[in-house]
Amino acid sequence: MARKAAPAKKSAAKKAAAKKAAPAKKAAPAKPTAGGGATKPAKPAATVRPAKPAKPESRLAMIRRARRINRELAEVFPYAHPELDFRNPFELLVATVLSAQTTDLRVNQTTPALFAQYPTPEDLAAAVPEEVEELIRPTGFFRAKTKSIMGLAAALRDDHGGEVPGRLEDLVKLPGVGRKTAFVVLGNAFGVPGITVDTHFMRLARRWRWTESDDPVKIEAEVAEIFPKSDWTMLSHRVIFHGRRICHARKPACGACPITALCPAYGEGETDPEKARKLLKYEKGGYPGQRLNPPADYPGRPAPPAPGVAPGAVQTPSGAE
Repeated sequence: MARKAAPAKKSAAKKAAAKKAAPAKKAAPAKPTAGGGATKPAKPAATVRPAKPAKPESRLAMIRRARRINRELAEVFPYAHPELDFRNPFELLVATVLSAQTTDLRVNQTTPALFAQYPTPEDLAAAVPEEVEELIRPTGFFRAKTKSIMGLAAALRDDHGGEVPGRLEDLVKLPGVGRKTAFVVLGNAFGVPGITVDTHFMRLARRWRWTESDDPVKIEAEVAEIFPKSDWTMLSHRVIFHGRRICHARKPACGACPITALCPAYGEGETDPEKARKLLKYEKGGYPGQRLNPPADYPGRPAPPAPGVAPGAVQTPSGAE
């Protein structure tokens, strides 16, 4: 009996060896889905690799991108302009000094009464300080601002024949006048190109990587190297317009921005188009602008005068701008 069982064991061993040596069977074809296609077998999860750091932008590429931003903004804001109401260089100078730490709208609502009472540097220099303080109180810091505007009025009367000088070196010597104020006056009252580095310009210049500095004088110098001198004044208006209307400090309206493809900071703000549109300000959001008497080509609504101001006290456009 033992000899008969041996072949059976040998046969079973041969079958097991043949089974091990047999090629693996091919996977069954995927079953068709209801839509007629075939479902693919699930793939194992891919290994997540860290993204490669982006190649640093060359200076030439940055300059090209910056100039393209300026061209794009020129199409978006063809009506960009200084947002302070003025009829002559003196009014622009005083209004710009008053605009520190407040809105242009508040200044525009305040200056009609001020200039109605003190239309010339001589008049303002001879004013009673307490009366001037009361007139400009809505702009804030009214005591310091009164000292500045009366001081610059006296300097214009005594040193410049009652006229606003058209040179940077003369303007910055006036009380309360820095480079920003001087360039506003030079660019918009005398046609002398200048870059106005206010808080909006500073913020956007850094967001767009035109500069890494937070020093207004350094920013002015660095941006001046990017753009031709003939562009400086209008570049300032366009950037400031964009900063006030779309690229806000706290919540930029990225989803409604016309230059997203050129902006390295895209995504810092609201990217949903519908939500972003609700963040737009002034004419872009359908609201009044900051000027009581805007230029004729401005597409938005004029701002209202200060509450309680008689219509006759509002300045009338003179075409001086």
